[in-house]
Amino acid sequence: MIGEINLDGVLLSSVLVSALIALFAAFVLRRVLSWAGAYRFVWHPALFDTALFVILWAAVIAAPLPIDL
Repeated sequence: MIGEINLDGVLLSSVLVSALIALFAAFVLRRVLSWAGAYRFVWHPALFDTALFVILWAAVIAAPLPIDL
């Protein structure tokens, strides 16, 4: 993911777009984990959430996306 993404004439950095996708996925996954009670087994929830976001961001960057968005 190098370059910009053209969104109706507005060029957005691919880093920003991938971070927003990962942030949304982290929010959804955090809600699911909280509902399931998984945070009872986590020592430091803020550190866990940060690590979850970083892992999801790396997964979004590694995932192939179509060239023309």
